[in-house]
Amino acid sequence: MKQLIFLIFLINYSLAYEFKLNKKDLTYIDNSSRKSFILNRLTKYENMKSEIKDYELIKKLSYVNTFMNKTFSANDTSTQSTIDHWATPKEFLLQGHGDCEDYAIAKYFTLLEIGIPKEKLYFAVVDIKGEKNSHMVLLYVEDKKSTPLVLDNLSFLVIPFTKRPNLIPRFAFNEIDSYKFTPENFTEKVKINWGKENKWEKLLFRVYTLNE
Repeated sequence: MKQLIFLIFLINYSLAYEFKLNKKDLTYIDNSSRKSFILNRLTKYENMKSEIKDYELIKKLSYVNTFMNKTFSANDTSTQSTIDHWATPKEFLLQGHGDCEDYAIAKYFTLLEIGIPKEKLYFAVVDIKGEKNSHMVLLYVEDKKSTPLVLDNLSFLVIPFTKRPNLIPRFAFNEIDSYKFTPENFTEKVKINWGKENKWEKLLFRVYTLNE
């Protein structure tokens, strides 16, 4: 079992991501009452990726963050039959709305597609001061000793974590590993207890294997 899990890890780590519509997606678009809006959004998305391909790092991060943040937010219960559904990038862009996890996921895979290395991007679960529910953002980390940059659906600014005092770090993860971290840097590796359902592993399978 351990060897199988390790093999799946190696396969996922080596796979490149490409946003590519399949027959199911095209049928969804054709049957949607919002077809013109979806096609317009997808055209802008492809143009954005092409435009920023050769931009410097901070401009790439900022453009992707801003583009995704223009998509309207929505609670999972209003869009999916299961609570806390993690949408794939295609689901997010076709439906045109999502929650904080969906924004972070769409940004992550978009940045992979335009050449940002996987080892520099981390999903971060944080608490927001004064709020009861946890929140998810995407981090860009040049190295584990550097201050992470935050891509957040609650802000159009891509700035260091140290300049977001309302965010309280819990843990960060990607396809490679997971860490505890402070606003200044990553500290120690941790193992995440996903409970009954590993939403992250399930999402990776749907993206890389099923092309959903």
